[in-house]
Amino acid sequence: MMPNSFKPYSQMTPDDYAAIGLKCGLEVHQQLRTRTKLFCRCPAGRYSDAYDCEILRHMRPTLSELGEYDGTALMEKKTKKNIYYRIHSETVCTYEFDDTPPFFPAEDALDVAIEMALLLRLNTVSELHIARKQYLDGSIPAGFQRTTILGVDGWIPFKDRRVTIWQLGLEEDSCREVTDVGHDRVYRTDRLGMPLIEVVTGPDMRTPQETAEVGEIIRRLCRSTGKVRTGYGAARQDTNVSVRGGTRIEIKGVPQLGRIPRLIYNEAMRQCALLEIRDELRKRGVTEDSFTQFSADVTSIVARTHYGPMREALDAGMIVKCVVLRGFAGILNRQTQEDTTFAKEFSDRIRVISCLTSLPNMVHSDMASESLYGKDWKRIRKRLSAESGDALVLVWGDEVDTKSACEEISIRAHEATVGVPSDTRQGLKDGTNGFERVLPGAERMYPDTDLPPIAIDPVRVERIRNELPAYVWDVDRRYRDCGLSDELVFALHRSSYGEVFLRIVDELGCDPVFVAVVLCQCVKSMRRQGLPVEQVKDTELFEIFRAHSEDRCGRDGVVQVIRTLLLEAEQGTEAPRVDEALSSLRYGAVPRTEIERELSVLINAEGSDCFRSAAARKRYLMGTLKQKLRRTIDGAALAELVREGLDRDTVRAKAG
Repeated sequence: MMPNSFKPYSQMTPDDYAAIGLKCGLEVHQQLRTRTKLFCRCPAGRYSDAYDCEILRHMRPTLSELGEYDGTALMEKKTKKNIYYRIHSETVCTYEFDDTPPFFPAEDALDVAIEMALLLRLNTVSELHIARKQYLDGSIPAGFQRTTILGVDGWIPFKDRRVTIWQLGLEEDSCREVTDVGHDRVYRTDRLGMPLIEVVTGPDMRTPQETAEVGEIIRRLCRSTGKVRTGYGAARQDTNVSVRGGTRIEIKGVPQLGRIPRLIYNEAMRQCALLEIRDELRKRGVTEDSFTQFSADVTSIVARTHYGPMREALDAGMIVKCVVLRGFAGILNRQTQEDTTFAKEFSDRIRVISCLTSLPNMVHSDMASESLYGKDWKRIRKRLSAESGDALVLVWGDEVDTKSACEEISIRAHEATVGVPSDTRQGLKDGTNGFERVLPGAERMYPDTDLPPIAIDPVRVERIRNELPAYVWDVDRRYRDCGLSDELVFALHRSSYGEVFLRIVDELGCDPVFVAVVLCQCVKSMRRQGLPVEQVKDTELFEIFRAHSEDRCGRDGVVQVIRTLLLEAEQGTEAPRVDEALSSLRYGAVPRTEIERELSVLINAEGSDCFRSAAARKRYLMGTLKQKLRRTIDGAALAELVREGLDRDTVRAKAG
């Protein structure tokens, strides 16, 4: 059953989210468009599935400056992972494996980070201090990521209030994961070390939709610099979610803003469900202090099972163990997210930590009809002296992995008596989330001893401040003042044509809606057809619209000239000038009198009795004129001239 506080996603309102005390924050990671990586001089942005060699590493935790181990690092140690790195010689060097010292941070990356800090109204630091952030999942071969903070305590406007920007950091990106099966995890290193900024907001958003909207504002700010990478994965969002009585949960690496609302909805539902499960357990007398469990090998009891996954494991020589959770009967079938039950919390843990990655990796007594026969469950209960109010969880694998799985099941069940554990979650495509690792603490951060503090020259900051682009909310207001729809405003923000759009409208006086449609919709259609739209410069687009404003080509002609330039570029020939393209298409200003003369000749040559209807006659005249005039005027204007000509012909016919 759905948690008591929840309706279906489509029916939730801001008041519903307020009732559960929803709070959301964002951590936006944006790759910067630089020539090199951040702390070495390997080229950035060269992705390739090819690799020259593969290196195996094993990770182990280290003590923090305070002599403590980070909980995430200890969790990763339990996985006993073999980490394989696929290396392409052109995109990696010995720095990234911590075999040589780092360079100072790339200057162009530092400039972009300062620019973004100023756009977010942050107080910039006077001195950079590089820190190491421990990562033992293998995503960074050195075991730590170098990171630094450039600004703190900023804000951006949102609706009728401000959203706090806690800080902006500059750090190096991690590897790309290829596979993660069993105890083997494989990465590609081409993305490793690329510079990115991390923008951290306060927990100021109160609905899932607000969180995505704030993410869009930050995305637009980043793109307004013209110095960030775009495309799938170039920007990734971590979403922080909590409800009243819950705790901060981090959903990692969401690559698309549109996925954020449903992910937040499901996490809020999950936390409310976990709190209800805790309360139910307490009613049953199962508390943090009274919780009990035990595990046992039940291989002999289930030796004749016909349940497919377990049968395959037994045939391969594996063993089956059972964990008895006192007082948990019925709890594992409680709904926690859409189409998800509490049992998945256990399955995720043993998949990630115990490396039982083949699913299903467990069964439990609350789903008896879907797994073992009822008589099998009865035999297990009898042999283990389990009561009807207890839940049974079965796992299979080798001795080491099943022992680890039983421990993780016990840990997760004990956490259920407390409420919501502090996890980092993985966002899934269906809008739900799964366990990724425990939430890291301050213990994973410690000063970097390879780089000294780096002074930030105030003159440098002021130079960047004087060259800042316009704020996106001011540009947004300009677009709306031009009469653009929400769809066109959004499309312009997502495109790279915002600046040339305003120049065309301001200097040439062209219809803003027409210009936006051409730049955002027509050009997008050409891109989908495989035409190299990036090869048409803003200056060329401006000249095309200048020809239109001077009546040298109509609206249809604007699109045809752009297409002509793209076709020439696609063929690899020397790029034609705009006036050459106009000439080749025989575009040019045609006096109204000449059009009316051509129309009169056609009307006199083809009378109304030659056509089935007036509409057919009008279509014929329009098509013939367009062929003669090569679309030198737009269709609406030509249609008006044809209508006027036909009206005059009708008047003459009646008079005759």
